[in-house]
Amino acid sequence: MTKIGLLSDTHGYIDEKLLDFFKDVDEIWHAGDIGDYSVFKKLQYLKPVRAVFGNIDGQDIRIRYPEHNRFRIEEIDVWITHIGGYPGKYDSKVKPEIFRNPPRLFISGHSHILKIIFDKKINCLHINPGAYGKSGMHKVR
Repeated sequence: MTKIGLLSDTHGYIDEKLLDFFKDVDEIWHAGDIGDYSVFKKLQYLKPVRAVFGNIDGQDIRIRYPEHNRFRIEEIDVWITHIGGYPGKYDSKVKPEIFRNPPRLFISGHSHILKIIFDKKINCLHINPGAYGKSGMHKVR
């Protein structure tokens, strides 16, 4: 079984605590608002990274990562995007596709709020990992 380190909304911040926590994962998935390319370089040095750009990311990140990253891993259809909403309130950019061709796992960031919700209508697990960075209104990383 592949072990995934999942995070979002680093906003240019990463520390040794996170790098140590992710040392035993197989891949790292970042759901956008990376904030600074140096964050990606530190993560990539540790493990392979799958990522998407977020609304605060500059051109240096946008040229390297897509807005949406859809792939299969261990027979699971995964879709990662930054602004995706959540069951009952999907973002208008993803709503048509998520109902037409739903993934089994939908990951989005942006809200800085940790959420794990199973959408029974489309048989899809939604995960928002919350925010790791210091920016925003969240109190827990």
